[in-house]
Amino acid sequence: MHSWIKIDKYSDFSIYNLPFGIFSEADNIKRVGVAIGDEILDLYAAYELGIFKDLNFDISVLESDYLNAFIALGKAITVKVRKHIQDELCASNSILKSHPSVFIKQAAVQMHLPVKVGDYTDFYSSIEHATNIGTMFRDPDHALLPNWKHLPVGYHGRASSIVVSGKNVHRPKGQVILAPNTAPVFQASTRVDFELEMGFIIGKSTKLGASVSTAEAEDYIFGKVLFNDWSARDIQKWEYVPLGPFLAKSFASSISPWVVTLEALAPFKIDGPTQDPAVLSYLNFEGMKNYDIKLEVSIQPKNCKATVVSQSNFKYMYWNMNQQLAHHTINGCNLNVGDLMASGTISGKHPNSYGSFLELAWAGSKPVELIEGGTRKFIQDNDTVIMKGHCEKGPIRVGFGDVKSTLLETI
Repeated sequence: MHSWIKIDKYSDFSIYNLPFGIFSEADNIKRVGVAIGDEILDLYAAYELGIFKDLNFDISVLESDYLNAFIALGKAITVKVRKHIQDELCASNSILKSHPSVFIKQAAVQMHLPVKVGDYTDFYSSIEHATNIGTMFRDPDHALLPNWKHLPVGYHGRASSIVVSGKNVHRPKGQVILAPNTAPVFQASTRVDFELEMGFIIGKSTKLGASVSTAEAEDYIFGKVLFNDWSARDIQKWEYVPLGPFLAKSFASSISPWVVTLEALAPFKIDGPTQDPAVLSYLNFEGMKNYDIKLEVSIQPKNCKATVVSQSNFKYMYWNMNQQLAHHTINGCNLNVGDLMASGTISGKHPNSYGSFLELAWAGSKPVELIEGGTRKFIQDNDTVIMKGHCEKGPIRVGFGDVKSTLLETI
């Protein structure tokens, strides 16, 4: 497949990708766009040229603050929209080729949160991450809790504090314990951490009481984003028993602005880890449900070069998205378009593939060295966290861009 658009061979946004996002120019009018190379195709302008005339949907969904209305058209329409764009970008006689004004440089626009997130659930689905945490804080011989291999553990997070890449985050405050057997104190967290995750966006609503099977799950998933689950470890340690994280997580989560569709990711499906013991019947699935997505985390102190601190892969996940969604809905919990489900921290088998500073620096006992000197146990003020992800198979490259945010001092 070859496009007449000039695209660098290392671009995340190849002709095989075509992710959707929300952008605005100087007029501050938010519109739906598709990333191609270093440009954005304005879908509102493309619609006016007639390239979607056979699809029978209203142009208003393409001039909107969020992708929700577009996604709600359903895959019967959105998959065809993407295919029409792909065909036009490859056709030498494309009407788009003679109307260059429908393309805008990515560097010239403001990107926005791609969806209005009504509800957000965070899972805990990497066996390597769960084992590392259990080893660190409990018994290494019984690192996993009894339920971990029987169900995808998750909790309901805070949707209102999910922000798009580029939106900076302030160091949170809360209660912490400074020494064993002492009373808590109120202060700014000194152990702010990143968690390397991916998120998937719900593309189809369900009614209260309905369940989604593992076989149906992909029909309900529009696409994926990079996800940084900011965490305050000292606040978390004191508050998480008995109901799980609260202030340690709710202060911010950052996502990438471009939503990569499941259709674009299909060539990168692979088998996941063997699940032993066997899962209950509603969690059984057929076929390849994991994805080979290369992931990277860098830390960049102010006025310094970035240091790559983690290189991981989404393929390590023990519980796949189909199982997560089936478990999430098995009790009849309803889904809405735009809901966001996060994978949980993605850690691999080797120390350089761990998905958090908590693991990389092993609770502060093994500081991580930076390329321009200095070390990190946790994130310091004015450090920028940069996460990137891409898939590659022969000539096909599909990427996510990045999610990039700076930790600012507490307010």
